[in-house]
Amino acid sequence: MSNSTFRIGLVLPDVMGTYGDGGNALVLRQRMRMRGYNAEIVEITLADPVPDSLDVYTLGGAEDYAQRLATRHLQRYPGLQQAAERGAPVLAICAAIQVLGHWYETSAGERVDGISMFDVTTAPQKTRSIGEVLTSPLLDGLTAPLTGFENHRGGTTLGPAAKPLGRVTAGVGNGVGDGFEGVVQGSVIGTYMHGPALARNPELADLLLARALGVDALPPLDIDEVEQLRTERLRAAR
Repeated sequence: MSNSTFRIGLVLPDVMGTYGDGGNALVLRQRMRMRGYNAEIVEITLADPVPDSLDVYTLGGAEDYAQRLATRHLQRYPGLQQAAERGAPVLAICAAIQVLGHWYETSAGERVDGISMFDVTTAPQKTRSIGEVLTSPLLDGLTAPLTGFENHRGGTTLGPAAKPLGRVTAGVGNGVGDGFEGVVQGSVIGTYMHGPALARNPELADLLLARALGVDALPPLDIDEVEQLRTERLRAAR
């Protein structure tokens, strides 16, 4: 862990924060504080280089123009790539998957090069995927169903170096008909789940935190409101 304070990088919330995914950073901070750790959120905007020294990173969703701005910034300041190379956990939501891939196509059909942290490509689909999505996790360390709200038109195809986060049981997922949702490659996890995803999926939040701390697991937190939210959202997806 960096020094005595656990530092959570909220990457480009000024352009990659369309759907309230900055809440994922808040969830990570709160779950650390409830366990007695000092934790802070470091906001990294278009005015800032991306540091490679933070403990965990989160990125949110965006529209085409904002994605382009984010892509250029991450290409210019490769701190996120360098952090992932040393094993720092990264959570990429929705459009962030596309930015972190090899390339993505805009709604106008223009192909934009990504930063190739994921072995994926993304192209627009005929219909938009909107609604509750439920998946059975395929990532070691996760056992509970993953729940979120998807809202995307992109269809993401995984290459051989990328693995899916989960198998879809309700909803669409990655949008290419393969039955999968999300992507995992090294220390980087991507998902189309909004919600924010970590508020709905505390097991995923704690997996990211445990990896950042270099431990196998963290002491459980008993939070009634989180269980109530999960119960309601799981029921809504079925």
